[in-house]
Amino acid sequence: MHRLALYFRLVRLDKPIGILLLLWPTLAALWLASEGRPDWALLAIFTLGTVLMRSAGCAINDYADRDFDRHVKRTAERPLTSGRIAAWEAVAVAAVLSLIAFLLILPLNTLTKQLSVAALLIAGSYPYFKRFFAIPQAYLGIAFGFGIPMSYAAVQGTVPPAAWLLLLANVFWAVAYDTEYAMVDRDDDLKIGIRTSAITFGRFDVAAVMLCYAASFALVFLVGWHYGLRAWFVAGLAVAAGCAVYHYTLIRGRDRMRCFAAFRHNNWLGAAIFAGIALDYAFR
Repeated sequence: MHRLALYFRLVRLDKPIGILLLLWPTLAALWLASEGRPDWALLAIFTLGTVLMRSAGCAINDYADRDFDRHVKRTAERPLTSGRIAAWEAVAVAAVLSLIAFLLILPLNTLTKQLSVAALLIAGSYPYFKRFFAIPQAYLGIAFGFGIPMSYAAVQGTVPPAAWLLLLANVFWAVAYDTEYAMVDRDDDLKIGIRTSAITFGRFDVAAVMLCYAASFALVFLVGWHYGLRAWFVAGLAVAAGCAVYHYTLIRGRDRMRCFAAFRHNNWLGAAIFAGIALDYAFR
């Protein structure tokens, strides 16, 4: 049971914020692709798959960063970094979770399976982008948003331009919220040589976060309007914009804990956008 508790912490099931940041865009894509009537089997598959793949991604991330995390105050006590589990265990956990996720989508069409392979490769390679890519949060946005094209593929058998616009919107959103997250660790990351958007943006970090929120909202608005979504959808976007303004009040002083609070609050921002989409379809 002690070992299972360590694995539970390894895959961050004690911190579900990451799951929710993946889940809201995926659910939004399912609703849009199915015109508000998603198949409940698909809903179950994508929800469970999101949990499994985010958990696998955490295990791989900790494996890749095991020699860096010990120098960061926030991550020094993670099970792998602190030596309570071995590196091979993290890889094994990630492999098992990824296999279960793939088994879930076996009943789905070929395109969805092909996209799942791409999603796995992107998720597995993300931790290494921090070694050389100036804004790895953009790559994270692709990894966290790949449920969007997969949802369209599962429902429609194709991935239309609207799905790629939603994925791009997710990239901007991820850069916004993960820059807030990176602002927490900026001093430690500078010491150990990790590349993050908070470092790249420098003194323009707060402005960059707000511009990324604005770009994400604009793209989501274009997609929703294209699908004929109106009052409830716009209301959801307005609530999300209000969340972004609240985040500005938290991060403008660059206090570590307030930046972390802004990151965590993005759950409500994503939930507001999804709720607007779902309610607009429900009240038609």
